[in-house]
Amino acid sequence: MQRRAQRDQRDQRAKRLHRVLVCAAAVPVMLVAAGCSADSGSGDGSGGGDAGKDRKAEGSASASASASPSPTVRAAAYRTLPEPCGVLTKKTLADLVPEGTKSGKEGTSSDTQTRGSCSWDSLDDNGVKGSQFRWLNVSMLRFDSDATRGAGDALARDYYTKQLQDAQSADGAKGVKTDPFTGAGDEASVVTYELKKKEGTFKQQTVVVRAENVVVTVDYNGAGLAGDKSPDAADLVKDAKKAAKEAVAAVAEANGDTASGSAAPSGSSSKSPSSGSSAESPSASASKPASESAAES
Repeated sequence: MQRRAQRDQRDQRAKRLHRVLVCAAAVPVMLVAAGCSADSGSGDGSGGGDAGKDRKAEGSASASASASPSPTVRAAAYRTLPEPCGVLTKKTLADLVPEGTKSGKEGTSSDTQTRGSCSWDSLDDNGVKGSQFRWLNVSMLRFDSDATRGAGDALARDYYTKQLQDAQSADGAKGVKTDPFTGAGDEASVVTYELKKKEGTFKQQTVVVRAENVVVTVDYNGAGLAGDKSPDAADLVKDAKKAAKEAVAAVAEANGDTASGSAAPSGSSSKSPSSGSSAESPSASASKPASESAAES
C-alpha cells in the first residue's frame, strides 16, 4: 500500500512537471504569434496609413505639376502702323524723288495694321544730256506677340536679319557692303551694291531698321541714264537713312509714342542677331525687290 502511494505521488509530480514544461514551451510560441499578429496589424494600420499618405502626396505633386500655368510672352510694344504713303515729309520726298513727290503708290495689304508699303519714282529728263532716275520704297511689317511663336520683338529681330540676308544676296549685285548704324530704332543696317542694267548702272541702298516689334525697310536706288553721270553713292545712303528714320518716327507717333522719334522706342538694348539666324515672315515680304522695280522702270 505504501509503495502504491509513493508511485501515485511520483506519477502526479511527473504529470505536473509535464504540464509546466508544455506551458513553458508554448509561451514563446504565443508571444511570437502575438508579435507577428501585432506587426501584421501595425503594417495594415499605421504603416499602411503612411503608404497611403505617400501615394496621396505623390498624386498631389503630379496634379500640381500638370496644372502649372502656360508660359506667357511680353506684350508687343506697337499695335498698329501709320498710313504708308504718309510716313515721309514733303521735303524728304522732294530731296529723294524730286519729280515724283505725288507719285506715291500704296502696296496691297490684307491687314494695314500689320503690313504696309508705298513706292515713289522720279525721272528728271534732261533731253540729250541724259536723265536722272530715282526709285524709293518704304515697307513696314509688324509682329504681334504669340504664346506659341514668341514675343513680337524677337520675331521682328529674326525678320530684320532675314531682310538683311535677302538684300545681301540680291541677284546680280556687285560690291555688296553692309554697315550697321545708330540713331534709328533698336538696330539698323544699310546694305549697298550696284546693279548693271542695259539702261545703266543702278546704285542700290537697302536700309533695314527694327523698332521694337516693327521692321522698316527702305529701298532707294538711283541711276544716271542716257549718258548722264551716276549719282553719288554717299548721298544716296544719307538720303535712304533719313527716310528710314522718318518712317520709324511715324510708327512711334502712330502708337502714341511721340517722344521716341528716331531713337529706340523703349530704350531696349537688343543685341544684333548673327547673320546665321533664321526667320520666317508671317507671309510674303512686304517690299518689292529694288532690282525688279528698277528693271521695270
